[in-house]
Amino acid sequence: MLKYKLMYTTFMIKNIAVYCSSSDVLSSQYFTAAKETGTAIGANMYSLVYGGGNTGLMGSVAEYTQKANGTVVAVIPKAMEVLGLAYSTAEELIVTSDMYERKKIMSDRADAFITLAGGFGTLEEVLEVITQKQLHLHSKPIVFVNTNKFYDKLIEMFEVLFKEKTAKELYRDLYYVTATVEDAFEYIKKYTPPELPTKWFKDTGENIAEASPI
Repeated sequence: MLKYKLMYTTFMIKNIAVYCSSSDVLSSQYFTAAKETGTAIGANMYSLVYGGGNTGLMGSVAEYTQKANGTVVAVIPKAMEVLGLAYSTAEELIVTSDMYERKKIMSDRADAFITLAGGFGTLEEVLEVITQKQLHLHSKPIVFVNTNKFYDKLIEMFEVLFKEKTAKELYRDLYYVTATVEDAFEYIKKYTPPELPTKWFKDTGENIAEASPI
């Protein structure tokens, strides 16, 4: 039985995608994390690539990126842009036809992903890039900033996947969880892509030798 691993090469981090809430009614600690994230992006001369909104954590990340002399790439669907929700002062404003195009542009442009507190849309975005990394479609760093233990239950759910063998335990290396923005950027700066097994493996013939967890 053969097992396959994909070897990754290192790459330069230039653009940071941030997934986060567009809500204005979150606790101040989440806005503090958003401000710290934007400030760190600008201070490290990265560019922000994000969902283009001018409200909630999204707007705060963009604002503080620019305050720290960083560049903002805002990617927003037309349906949201026509409601006046776009961050109009972005250095680059991309209006997409739908959410699918928005996600693709963000993931293609990004060299790393940071996830702050967010709702269903944030979860969809980060889980998609985790899945893409599992499938060896990219090897970029993915970080959860777990402010106020916001993502504890989600990480516990991931552990259920490993325990029940619906995902390989080695896939813990697909993502990184930290309580602080500072540590998130230290991880990204020092990041080396892990060597991870493929989702499937075959024997020397044509048939699947063993079912492999997804």
